[in-house]
Amino acid sequence: MAPALKTILIVDDDEGMRDTLMAILKRDYRVLSVSSAEDGLSRLRQTRVDLMLLDVRLPGIGGLELLRQVREQRDEVEVIMISAITDVETAVQAMKLGAYHYITKEFDYDALRALVRNASERQDLRNRVESLTAQVQAQDEEFVTGTSATMKAVVSLVQKVARLDSTVLITGESGTGKEMLARRIHAESDRRKGPFIAVNLAAVPSELVESTLFGHERGSFTGAVRQQLGKFELANSGTLFLDEIGDLRLELQAKLLRAIQEDEIERVGGRHPIQVDFRLVVATNADLSEAVRQGRFREDLFYRINVIPARLPALRDRKEDLGQLLDVFIRRYALRFRKVVRGIEPSAFAVLERYAWPGNIRELQNLAERMVAVCDKAEITEADLPLEVQLAALEALTADQGESVLDQAVAAFERSYLLKALEKGEWNIAATARQLRLPLSTLKHRMGRLRLTDVTRRLRDA
Repeated sequence: MAPALKTILIVDDDEGMRDTLMAILKRDYRVLSVSSAEDGLSRLRQTRVDLMLLDVRLPGIGGLELLRQVREQRDEVEVIMISAITDVETAVQAMKLGAYHYITKEFDYDALRALVRNASERQDLRNRVESLTAQVQAQDEEFVTGTSATMKAVVSLVQKVARLDSTVLITGESGTGKEMLARRIHAESDRRKGPFIAVNLAAVPSELVESTLFGHERGSFTGAVRQQLGKFELANSGTLFLDEIGDLRLELQAKLLRAIQEDEIERVGGRHPIQVDFRLVVATNADLSEAVRQGRFREDLFYRINVIPARLPALRDRKEDLGQLLDVFIRRYALRFRKVVRGIEPSAFAVLERYAWPGNIRELQNLAERMVAVCDKAEITEADLPLEVQLAALEALTADQGESVLDQAVAAFERSYLLKALEKGEWNIAATARQLRLPLSTLKHRMGRLRLTDVTRRLRDA
């Protein structure tokens, strides 16, 4: 599939000049044109624009003022200023405001095409730099510590043990960032120049786990058409991270124990041991002590991997870190999506503080991506929050106010019932009241008590 053409917006009150520019550029670009700065701003809000050819002298808002607004609102757009006369002072001012170039209307057609092409290539280069910068920032910020006491203790532990080769057992609920912590340990270790190899044992089919970890020789089983190195060998001189270690089968637990104790492995179908040099970090969201008692996990392996235990708290237990985590994710996705979103309104953040976060940091990251993707303002508002998050936060607030279990259940049922009725009535309160055969004042009172008034207003106005 051919790449989509870039869009050029021509802003010039001279119809003849607009037609000329369009004829020159329409073969290689999607060209739009307007006759005023006001129409130009409107197009920028409605359409993705890559490049702009902007007349200096325009009726109403002038070209330089429009350039200033474009730089504030859509800084990714490359702007070439066009003037009927040569004015050095105006040209200098335009370049200071961020114009890519300044030309007169007595231009050469081929020179104009080359200038637009160069501006487009500069934009591509800047986009690639921003993309790489975003990737680097994502890696640097992957593990956000926060200011909570529990996370400070985790960071302190990492600083103490990162340069050791001892095995680390990371525990915590799903989504708390166990792999991110493992990467942090590797990055601060003496093995940081070596590979970091991560394996989620729960995601590997059971019949392939042994081959995945230890590798196999050609012909060792049906389908083994060539020799394959396992993750232990790939992690040589680096760090091997085994996530969901509790899912490892008992017979492979014995083989893992030998690899840890002897620093050697044997491929499937192999005849000779292979020396390996790796640092092991493992993680689980299961209770391995209970698994040992039930005979599902080897006691000797448990003690061998539980050399340095590190537990990551659930997000609901480190709410003081929520703001910092959210800021990081908003910045990351705003850069990735090229949005102007810079933060979140206090009222919306208060809703997130009341939410229980069953999916922990992973859920927060996914929600931040979703909110930034749909937000077209500088700050995320309550209207940008998913309805299920708002309702869960409301239920948490109701529970905190000391209602009995029965009262909570009744309120939850009533809230759910009214929401369905309001949705059916297209969020029209009067129509819903008639449908439910309730006085309008009664419905409004119940909606206020259940904190549904603002939610309904936002959904009705959406």
